[in-house]
Amino acid sequence: MLDKTYQPAEVEAKLYALWESAGLFAPKAADSAAPYCIMMPPPNVTGSLHMGHALTFTVQDTLVRFHRMLGRETLWQPGMDHAGIATQMVVERQLAAEGVEMGRRALGREAFVKRVWEWKEESGGMIARQLQRIGASPDWSRERFTMDEGLSRAVRRAFVSLYRKGLIYRDKRLVNWDCKLQTAVSDLEVQQTETNGHLWHLAYPVEGEPGRTITVATTRPETMLGDTGVAVHPEDERFRELVGKQVILPLVGRRIPIVADEYSDPEKGTGAVKITPAHDFNDFEVGRRHGLEAISILDEHGRVNDNAPEAYRGLDRFEARKRVLADLEAQGVLVATEQHRHMVPHGDRSGTVLEPFLTDQWYCDAATLAKPAIEAVESGAARFVPKQWENTYFEWMRNIQPWCISRQLWWGHQIPAWYGPDGQVFVEESEEAAQEAARAHYGSEVEITRDEDVLDTWFSSGLWPFSTLGWPEQTPELARFYPTSVLVTGFDIIFFWVARMMMMGLEFMGEVPFREIYIHGLVRDEKGAKMSKSKGNVIDPLGLIDRYGADALRVSILASTAQGRDIKFGESRVEGYRNFVTKLWNAARFIEMNEGRLAPGFDPAACRTPLNRWIVGETAKAAAAATEALRAYRFNEAALGLYHFTWSTYCDWYVELAKPLLASEDEAVREETRATAGWVLAQILHLLHPMAPFVTEELWARLFKAPGGMLAAASWPMPDRALVDEDAEAELSWLTRAIGAVRAARTELNVPPGARLRLLAFNADATTRARLERHGEALARLARLGAIEIGEGAVPGNALQVVVDEATFAMPVADVVDLAQEAQRLRKEIARLEGEIGKIEQKLANPKFVERAPAEVVEEQRERQVDAEATRDRLAAALARIA
Repeated sequence: MLDKTYQPAEVEAKLYALWESAGLFAPKAADSAAPYCIMMPPPNVTGSLHMGHALTFTVQDTLVRFHRMLGRETLWQPGMDHAGIATQMVVERQLAAEGVEMGRRALGREAFVKRVWEWKEESGGMIARQLQRIGASPDWSRERFTMDEGLSRAVRRAFVSLYRKGLIYRDKRLVNWDCKLQTAVSDLEVQQTETNGHLWHLAYPVEGEPGRTITVATTRPETMLGDTGVAVHPEDERFRELVGKQVILPLVGRRIPIVADEYSDPEKGTGAVKITPAHDFNDFEVGRRHGLEAISILDEHGRVNDNAPEAYRGLDRFEARKRVLADLEAQGVLVATEQHRHMVPHGDRSGTVLEPFLTDQWYCDAATLAKPAIEAVESGAARFVPKQWENTYFEWMRNIQPWCISRQLWWGHQIPAWYGPDGQVFVEESEEAAQEAARAHYGSEVEITRDEDVLDTWFSSGLWPFSTLGWPEQTPELARFYPTSVLVTGFDIIFFWVARMMMMGLEFMGEVPFREIYIHGLVRDEKGAKMSKSKGNVIDPLGLIDRYGADALRVSILASTAQGRDIKFGESRVEGYRNFVTKLWNAARFIEMNEGRLAPGFDPAACRTPLNRWIVGETAKAAAAATEALRAYRFNEAALGLYHFTWSTYCDWYVELAKPLLASEDEAVREETRATAGWVLAQILHLLHPMAPFVTEELWARLFKAPGGMLAAASWPMPDRALVDEDAEAELSWLTRAIGAVRAARTELNVPPGARLRLLAFNADATTRARLERHGEALARLARLGAIEIGEGAVPGNALQVVVDEATFAMPVADVVDLAQEAQRLRKEIARLEGEIGKIEQKLANPKFVERAPAEVVEEQRERQVDAEATRDRLAAALARIA
């Protein structure tokens, strides 16, 4: 017997262990169906489950369970990323807590890396266990780590291959430099923070023209020590005659040219910009176009170096700013200071202001690799869902810059490059091969030194779709599952991961890494704001699982996941879907108590009673809709469709209408209804399983004794439209609409729940009269009616009226409701809503509000307007019934 209440905490861990022990997550060979493969976006080894993970992995698991049930050989490949910076920081913090001065440098590279591996074995990978709590079902026996030996070999092979093709090279360029972590960081690790600052106007004297100056504006005056030019727009009449002349750089005395370049915007600042190629990404490109020298005036710690005048050497960059401003003001060069709010790049790990820094790094020729990746999407070899994200992909790929792939860290894939005594580089997959190459080059044994840098983690994760399947070896798994079926990820890493996998897959496998790319939105709070710790609006998915169960969290996520939209999410939503799980559980208890079961030989097409024929057809329609929605990545449609079918169609309508049949004196009717109720519930459990695996598996095992094995290994219910009986559908549609209309009208008019109203049917045709005869008892019971009669003559006044098809149902209410008072209440509420709607319309008609208010606030106002208008119209209809 099922327990009175469902207790997720007592069920979930037990069931997950059973699934794993039964080997249900491993691919099972299929005779005909094409294989299905999803690559898990490898979470950081330092990570813990957040709502973004909960969304991504719930969507993936739903797809994987769905395709398993379709009978496809299904692989969900799991793994973790070594997370170079994040992991190194974790272990360095441990060393600091232990009082180890100089941190990793005190240990040396080999000992430090060993220490990181020890941490990884003891504490890393916690997120994998957390994924199990949400029900994720990858083949854990195949779990990979971006630093394991197989993947490391793949990284070395890829690097050497690209180097020999000239697609990897060394260059001196600007990078995002973290002065605290002492490394270059990727664009993904840059957080642009809006900051209150200043815009300083500096007057640079024009050489040979005493008293004449050109004024530039800057937010970083300390970098002027490295200026090598001033740029003006070529069509700016104010400066045209100055182009080609020189200015004398204040504080330094260097002569620098005035150049014409379209980068300078006449509408911004003074129209003239200082050019510091070694300290600004845009200036770097301007400098290259005009042959300007790149003079770096900061060292790797953010201190002023020897390229600057002696008075500033050794100063921290922010201290240097104060000194430079004071000296510029003393010389009369600082002519204006204004408040200025602007974006300042910060490192997402260190929290410090990042510095554009000119340094030697390893680069990948991304522009060359991008060309076939662009063509693959243009040709349809890989497609984005929703399609709109193709534009984002194309825009970035067609303007792609050289990819800085080196990092100044110790944890990661050390670059397979060795240097000879004269700096000659030898790029090989092993030190032995590099030594052999060096001997051949020098003609004798020489000492070679390995490059100390490691590779950007996105380099190794770019190989993920094929390296995890065994590449560079030609394994059976690689032949079977590559290209993979679909990639599921957020739009925020289209550039950093999706694009890199496309480039690497086409380069090394000659084929796209995935056929489809499903891009989901971001999980935001209930008001549409981005979740952040500083705002205090972060939601912990593990806490939600503790309170409401994994299924409630999963279904609430899926029901909110509409294509092309971010997700507004709050705890109340999960609580609502916990009620859905409870509703399903209670319906199963009722079916169990009434001996509903999977009857041997039951044929749903052979049902005789209209109610059973109707629910069988509704089940077929629900299965068809869910199948179509899941195939098309319309997760909200699949979840909401099954939610409404389960809660409303089955639990509310069918179960309630079936109660008299289950108590019927006709044994054949009782048996058919028990078998139908059990069959439909079993179909519901199958259909809901990919979304709510735990409660469905538990009910399947407890209620149906798991015939044929566990639900996770069962077949998907294939839709059968032949089961839809149009006559039964019309009959029950009429009945449910009639009951629903009467219930709604009673509620809107505040009719006491216990009042049994007399119903008079006017203008009823023969079909409606026959239906009233057949279903009068059900209509009276579920709509709280007394007598049901055919009305004659005119429809009486002072009666509650609803129209169902051609008939008007009138229910006199004067003896149970004060109609005058009720009409007054309705008018007052309608007036209040009209006022609220007017205020919202006024706000939305104000261009300043729409342009300046956060997008989530504007959207909230629009939603409030829609809701208020719907409520007003409903109450107006209620008033019209009694006016």
